[in-house]
Amino acid sequence: MLASVLHDFNDLVLEEVPMPEPDAGEVLVKIKACGFCATDWKAIRGKRTNVEFPLIPGHEPAGIVAGIGAGVRGFKEGDEVIIMPSGFCGICENCRVGNTHFCTNAFTTGGDGPPDVRPGSFAEYTKTAATSVFHKPRGISWEAAALTEPLSGAWKGIIHCSKLEVGEDIVIIGVGGIGLLCMMVAKAAGAGRVIVVDHSAHALANAKRLGATHCIDPAKGDVKEQIYGLIPNGPDIVLEAAGSIGAVRLMTDLRRRGTRWHLFGITTDEMFELNGGHTHFLEGRMDASFGTNPLAMSRAIRLMEKGLVDPAQIISHRFPLGKIHDAITVMDGKDRNKVMIAP
Repeated sequence: MLASVLHDFNDLVLEEVPMPEPDAGEVLVKIKACGFCATDWKAIRGKRTNVEFPLIPGHEPAGIVAGIGAGVRGFKEGDEVIIMPSGFCGICENCRVGNTHFCTNAFTTGGDGPPDVRPGSFAEYTKTAATSVFHKPRGISWEAAALTEPLSGAWKGIIHCSKLEVGEDIVIIGVGGIGLLCMMVAKAAGAGRVIVVDHSAHALANAKRLGATHCIDPAKGDVKEQIYGLIPNGPDIVLEAAGSIGAVRLMTDLRRRGTRWHLFGITTDEMFELNGGHTHFLEGRMDASFGTNPLAMSRAIRLMEKGLVDPAQIISHRFPLGKIHDAITVMDGKDRNKVMIAP
């Protein structure tokens, strides 16, 4: 099969590799669409260094079951499915108490996190554990289905971790692909004012189109003054989805007493400082969210199936697998949101 194989940083090669064969408990999926995540781009460009070569990146896929291993129940060839990149053992202590995303023996197909990284979905086929596969409802497009994992991450961060309540005001720093999904989940959950912050006019225009109530460009004045001019009592939640340490520092500066603040976008090892006494006085709560789990995936599928969120609305560019290098060039730039690969 054709696959994009990363042999070293900045050395992604389109080449023929052996077709994977599903082992017991596994499902083989013919990929119909796969989102291009910033973590994939960081691995390709060497901005994320916890990478072992060779690697087939791509961890936001959906496709059609092309084969099943021994003992697999609930799936058959021809089923339309969504792949959760995270895999779990089901028997460690974390799995036993429901925290499968903390699994001691976790693996990922093409993604980031655990040391066990298996071939991903910038390829014609992917195999994974049947426990990491979900049925795709017929009414969901392939492109929307491929964005289930990032949408599930947005749900997990905004709803499950930060407990957004109806009418609460939220500030989202950074509205690239994942920031837009967080914004759309917040809107669907009944947020009051949804204020977004970004340096990119392109990103802000998309945020406005998809439902942001206010858009703030840091180049046009002090961000905190602008936000507190809109909500004098300050935000209930501030979520960092930009992936930069500057955004994290801004997030901490925007807190008022009781603000919940959420580290979501930054995935690289960078440091920031906190005033301990001030943080203690504010009585806020800091959360962070990484990856996904079966609960979040199921909730994301429900959001799409009921028409509450259509993640395909954030797609700005589409490329066939054979044009993966053109997709990387687009990822290098700023005027894009979600890039989609279709083998």
